[in-house]
Parts: sequence; C-alpha cells; structure tokens
Amino acid sequence: MPGRRRIPRDPREKADRLIGNILLAIAFSAVSILLLLTLFIFKEGLPIFSKIGLKGFLLGLKWAPGKGVFGILPMIAGSVYVTGGALIMGVPLGLACALFLSEIAPLRLSRVMKPAIELLAAIPSVVYGFIGLVVLVPLIRSVLGGPGFSVLASSVVLAIMILPTIISISYDAMKAVPVSFREGSLALGASKWQTMIGVLLPAARSGIVAGVILGMGRAVGETMAVIMVAGNATTVPLTPLDPVRTLTSNIALEMGYAAGDHRTALFATGVVLFIIIMILNVLATRITRSRIRASFPKPHRVSSETASATGSAEGGERR
Repeated sequence: MPGRRRIPRDPREKADRLIGNILLAIAFSAVSILLLLTLFIFKEGLPIFSKIGLKGFLLGLKWAPGKGVFGILPMIAGSVYVTGGALIMGVPLGLACALFLSEIAPLRLSRVMKPAIELLAAIPSVVYGFIGLVVLVPLIRSVLGGPGFSVLASSVVLAIMILPTIISISYDAMKAVPVSFREGSLALGASKWQTMIGVLLPAARSGIVAGVILGMGRAVGETMAVIMVAGNATTVPLTPLDPVRTLTSNIALEMGYAAGDHRTALFATGVVLFIIIMILNVLATRITRSRIRASFPKPHRVSSETASATGSAEGGERR
C-alpha cells in the first residue's frame, strides 16, 4: 500500500548472512579437496589392477618392481602384525590409565595428568622413531636376539603413540556414565573394583571401542616412526623378531624414485590403505553415534487410542 512505510533491514542481518555464506563455502571447499584427493589416488592406482589383477596384487608374495612383480601381501601382513601388536600392548595399558584417572586418582592429579598425556599426541612421530632406534632396537637385539629392527620394536613404538587417543576417548566415555550407575552398584553391595569392571566398563563400552578403533587407524597410518625401527624387509614376518615393512612404509620408501607401473602400484597401495582407514573411521563414527542414541533415547510416542483409553480410565477412577 502507498501509505505503508518500508522497514529498513538490520545491517547485522546482512553481515550474518555473509559470514554464513563464507563458512558454507569453506565447508564445501574442504569436502571438494577430499573428493579430488580420492579421485586422484584412485585414478593413478586402479590401472595396475587391470594388468596384474586384484588377486595377484593383494595376494602376491613377492615385491620386485624391477621385474614387474607387484605383490603387497607381505606389506599387508606387516601392517596387520604391527597394528595387532600395538593394540595388544596399548589397549590394556590405555584402559587401565583411563580407569585410574576417572575413578581412582585424586581430582588434582587427574587434572594434571590428562592434559600431560594428551600432549604426547603432539610429539612428532620422528621423535618416537629416533628413541626407538637408539634405545629399543639395541635393547631387543641384546636381550632377545635378532637384528633388533622387528615387528616387536614397531609394535612397542606404535603402542606408545596410540595411548593418548585411547586414554582420552576412554576417559571421556567413562566420565559420561551417570553417577547413579555407580551409586546403585555400590548400594547393592558391590565393591569399587566390581563396580568399575561390571558396571562402568560395560556402560562405556561403545566409547571405548570407538577410541580403540581410532587408535588402530593411527597405528595403520603411521609411517616415519615405523620406517626407523621396522627393518623394512619385503617378506612375511614369521616371528615378532623378524624385520617387517608396512603399507605406509612401502609408499614412503619408494615413491621418490618410482616410475611407470612401479609408481602406479604404489598408488594402488595407497588405495588399499585409503579403504582400510575409511572403514575404520566409519566404524568409529557409527559406534559413537550408537552411544549417543543410547544415552539420549527418543521419547516414546503415545498413540491417540492409548491416550483416550488412559483418559477414560482416569475419569472413571475419579468418579
């Protein structure tokens, strides 16, 4: 209408909209970069499968780029052994530390130790590898025999490196368990140790499993520290004292001079590693979401028939 005055827009609304668009563009750029990296890795790595076949590449026992032989089973086995050893040593120690910080340690000590443990994740991996090279490898060689560069050395170094992830996520999962769970268990006559083992750990299970899976992803993707202590032999290790080469080490050691099919095979190794890491991340995300849904269940919907029946029953009781 001609007599109606137009209300001016708030300048802050325009600024908020501009900032929102900028943040949206940044988010899309991050997703676009990830998609481009994925397409590039698959584009460079997939052609080798058409030449030697998926079975020959994944199950081949020999890696000889000079002869055109590309079998990554020794590297897959090396990654599995090293990661499995790191989990065997790191998970019990991480859970014990998280239990201590969550349930036993005084509050002041817990507030100091938890940030200190999380700082371990900020130490460069080459530092862990150097300490393993100087201290751990000679120790294994003198005490257990063998060359020292082995599955055992790599597993010990990786077990220390995944501790911050496992401890931090497990600690948060244990702290998220309601206090009523602990009080109810103690009221029924259980000891504090029985409460921690029988009530706390099962209640925080999904968060603990998510932390273990993320720690596993860290161990699978680690490169520099493993290169320095593993020995990097392209054979399937038969004992914990044998040298080993992982998938990441294989890429890092040979990408600098690779060409032709050799370079394509290394990108195909990256494809296999990419798929493994994605599977672990999806598992961790789903487990974490299931824990959130279990902690915050959806409210129960009451149907109209049930509501009317309940109302009529209450009315009859009042009469």
